[in-house]
Amino acid sequence: MNGNVTKKIPVQLKQFISNQYYESYSPIDHAVWRFVMKQNHYFLKGIAHPYYVNGLKDSGIKTESIPKVADMNTSLEKVGWGAVTIDGLIPGSAFYGFLANGILPIATEIRKIENIAYTPAPDMIHEAAGHAPILLDESYSKFVKKIGEMGSKAISSKEKLEVFKAVRHLTIVAEDPHSTEERVKEAERQVAVARAKVKGLSEADQVSRLFWWTVEYGLIGELIDPKIYGAGLLSSVGESQSCLAEDVRKIPFTVEECVRTPYDVTKPQPQLFVCKNFDELVSAIDQFAATMAFRKGGTESLEKALQSDSVATICFSSGLQVTGTLATILKDDEGEAVYLRTKGPTALSVENKQLPGHGTETHQKGFGTPIGRLETGIVLEDCTKEQLRELGINEGKAALLHFESGVIVKGTVTGILSGSAKPILISFKDCTVTYKDQVLFEPAWGTFDMAVGAGIPSVFAGASDPDAYYEFEPAEEIEDRAVQRSWNELEKLYEEVRNIREGSNWNEQSVSQVNRILAVLEEKYQREWLLRLELLEIYQQHNPSHPTITQLVERLQNTDWDPSVQQMIQRGLTLFYY
Repeated sequence: MNGNVTKKIPVQLKQFISNQYYESYSPIDHAVWRFVMKQNHYFLKGIAHPYYVNGLKDSGIKTESIPKVADMNTSLEKVGWGAVTIDGLIPGSAFYGFLANGILPIATEIRKIENIAYTPAPDMIHEAAGHAPILLDESYSKFVKKIGEMGSKAISSKEKLEVFKAVRHLTIVAEDPHSTEERVKEAERQVAVARAKVKGLSEADQVSRLFWWTVEYGLIGELIDPKIYGAGLLSSVGESQSCLAEDVRKIPFTVEECVRTPYDVTKPQPQLFVCKNFDELVSAIDQFAATMAFRKGGTESLEKALQSDSVATICFSSGLQVTGTLATILKDDEGEAVYLRTKGPTALSVENKQLPGHGTETHQKGFGTPIGRLETGIVLEDCTKEQLRELGINEGKAALLHFESGVIVKGTVTGILSGSAKPILISFKDCTVTYKDQVLFEPAWGTFDMAVGAGIPSVFAGASDPDAYYEFEPAEEIEDRAVQRSWNELEKLYEEVRNIREGSNWNEQSVSQVNRILAVLEEKYQREWLLRLELLEIYQQHNPSHPTITQLVERLQNTDWDPSVQQMIQRGLTLFYY
């Protein structure tokens, strides 16, 4: 993992980075990559966004072989991006976290030949050939980083975690060539069961849909003649063509429509959204971000965190940040939050840096605090040291604080912590906290650390200082190494054909070698279509009038292939005749 951009990756994201193990890609893997890329260069040049076509050449991606992510990283750094390899599906918050930091996470796997047209599993073709090229457009790059920030802070639900696990299992099963139809159906059933338990749309769901209908499956330009920019379409040999047909509805892009529209990763999409330009996307999602908890704050945002039952960060108007799993929200008669309590390990931070002495080891069992103004409308965080003393808040002295909400804090002040010249945390001993007839804190419980803050301007998923909160060990730099396995007979045939194609000599020995390969295919691999297309290409290059060309074309056209294979063969023959 090289480069200045990737060196800035937060520690908590480094756990998802894997080796590419480039030498483990088989000759068939490279042939699958080559086929898709040749298709893309030919078929997409008139229907994809111009920046995609140009970006294919400028992003370190080559047609003939699977790219090395290190090379892509070097190319992307020119536009302020980087690239790292990951192992399959990762949690959405981590995926978006990479994007927010200007890092493109690239799955190391590559689809099997059986799934060459499309696979729901993340793979090199989708991530590298789909996402990377168009990042060279400045407006689009800005959009992806912005939606990455939104996704990394979006609050999810505990039910959605189960959906993620089920979908991850389905993608693995669907890509496994040994999976039976029954096994795939069972995995699909598990996804359906998990999704049925989800009630309503969380912020993470909304961002996911927005991401899907833009970054993955977006169209751009005029409604009657749009261009493709979504990576899911660009990396699908089949759907990149069919998506522009009249039977696929084209809908003017709006955030609201995208959020309302569900999607199915296993099927072609029946409708797509068309934006006018990338600047429209940036403006639209910025308006949407204003409705999210990390920008909106307040009681509504606290409720989202409570329902998620996951680690979230609650930002007080003083600047104090409380990271933990929200357990309780007490509200006044008007439904506004007046007191909150977390459960389990909790940490306090300022400006995304954990405060010394206020990590999870101190607040291991949670953290509780009132929210709001004191009686007569006093905002504690706006008070000077002198004003605090006038309120009776002096270190070593007993204090009695009456909040407008009715919360009462009574105890001896042991410390006042300030940030940017504002009080952010006041600590008490021998403290009692009450609200109406409820006792919220008792002296026997130890020190009461009270957050200072009249309001909650922001709530977001995850930790404010994740490196400190999660206590990750610093990850070592990952170096790729050769892990090459021995190839089976068919893989060796692909390797032979590759060497013939890339060799500088075409002679009688080459002809004899090709004839032998053809004989083996007819004897043992009658359903092997891709290698026959590659042999057809070699003949076209070296002997375009050879009778074997006619034989190969007839063999490919007249065999009873599956419809999806037949479509790929016709695409390959189109390139041959072109």
